[in-house]
Amino acid sequence: MRTLYYNGNIYTGEGKASAFVVEDGRFAEVGNEELKNSSYDRTVDLQGQFVCAAFNDSHMHLLGYGSSLKMADLARHTDSLQGMLEYLREYAAAQDLRPGQWIRGRGWNQDYFSDVQRMPDRHDLDSVSTEYPIVVTRTCGHSCVANTKALELAGISASTKPPVGGDIGREADGTPDGRLYDNAIDELLDPFIPLPDKEELKEMIRLACRALNSYGITSSQTDDYCVFREIPFETVNEAYKELEASGELTVRVYEQSNFTTLEELSRFVEAGNVTGSGTDFFKIGPLKMLGDGSLGARTAHLSRPYADDPSTSGFSLFTTEHMNAMVSYANAHGMQIAIHAIGDACLDQVLNAVDLALQEHPREDHRHGVVHCQISRADQLKRIEDLHMHVYAQSIFLDYDNHIVEKRVGSELASTSYCWKTLLKNGVCVSNGSDCPVELPDALEGIECAVTRTSLDGTGPYLAEEAFTVKEAIDSFTVNAARGSFEEDRKGKIKAGYQADFTVLGEDPFTADPRTIHAIPVRETWLAGRKVYQAK
Repeated sequence: MRTLYYNGNIYTGEGKASAFVVEDGRFAEVGNEELKNSSYDRTVDLQGQFVCAAFNDSHMHLLGYGSSLKMADLARHTDSLQGMLEYLREYAAAQDLRPGQWIRGRGWNQDYFSDVQRMPDRHDLDSVSTEYPIVVTRTCGHSCVANTKALELAGISASTKPPVGGDIGREADGTPDGRLYDNAIDELLDPFIPLPDKEELKEMIRLACRALNSYGITSSQTDDYCVFREIPFETVNEAYKELEASGELTVRVYEQSNFTTLEELSRFVEAGNVTGSGTDFFKIGPLKMLGDGSLGARTAHLSRPYADDPSTSGFSLFTTEHMNAMVSYANAHGMQIAIHAIGDACLDQVLNAVDLALQEHPREDHRHGVVHCQISRADQLKRIEDLHMHVYAQSIFLDYDNHIVEKRVGSELASTSYCWKTLLKNGVCVSNGSDCPVELPDALEGIECAVTRTSLDGTGPYLAEEAFTVKEAIDSFTVNAARGSFEEDRKGKIKAGYQADFTVLGEDPFTADPRTIHAIPVRETWLAGRKVYQAK
């Protein structure tokens, strides 16, 4: 079927147009009113609305987002600790809890508490329930709090030692206070939380895909294997492939394959899972690793102590030797690499590992990347350029980090951090994303923060010279994101031969007040020429 879409205000990724033709799920022609002179099976009047390529979130956790949609939503209940606890009590009372069931929530941020200036602890959660285990995860995902019941079930006691790349909060006598960080969550707590089966995984994916479509997103570069470490990667892949086969997968997935051991990675690769294998709807992407923690939890690994807590400089989650071995193996076996690095000490570790791997096995177009690339120094920005690396930025992080970055790292480091425009000007491809469920997958909020360099409440601007133009910001969520998955020749633009994935917005971001871009409504989202979202 040939369908003409006309009378639009279309940003193609290369320029402007007013009409395009879709056939067999792809753009067949792009132009202006002259396209109306041919015959079509169907015509659609865009009524002057703004249209661009559908958004591509280049780093998030799609399965984790779906899982969070089935939890207590603490992101909307963090004005105060007591308010959050009251909401948890109401949430628990509304559930049909069975013996052994865990109460879970995600999204709190202690910096938003108006009544206390601290993280929650086990005693706070014990006030909600001592009968049921409770775990609530900070918005960043790098720390959580468990109640006493959960600690007991997991066997976490005063004698428990934290794993490498993790930590356990303690009371004065050494008793765990319920706060767990990074690898302590993965290794000590998660194995005791009941796992979903494959059908439950599929429902989480469905929920997340529907939500992503409502934000104008049809492509997701997603780290899923870390969400439920005890579930084999084969099961996660099967869930996606079964949804694709049934026509229920409404987001194209590029799997950022998260592994922590060389044994797991080699088993994955030897089974034929290498970057680029798969279909247009489910494809294997890079080896993904978590290099360090988060700035908000003070677990991002800095090269100096935190300015607002000199007792710590954070920590890396892997030894240098282990990261080097993982990166070397992946590079030698044709895998792309994407490593989370928020602190500058961790970024040194990542850049050194990639540099060493490329010396051992040179590759022309590897597109190895840094996820986040937040706290950085000028010498590191130059190394990223020299190593021809990709950067997966999250401009939406400025919404919160504008309030804390200089307090956390000091003015010197802050002056060379979040420098994504500098990287862009020096030829580095910078894509954008949300790290959802750390933030909502709202591409328009991310575009606004990239353009204004302020928080959504107007705080800032922070390093205003690092602001993107509107075009650069949209491109970071479209064609640049497609380049991060080696797909810039097939999606990310409204161009003949490209996949007909596009979104219709209620206002033109190019002419809107930059401070209101986040409020522009998504009217429709189309995937391969099929409408997958319609605003009510």
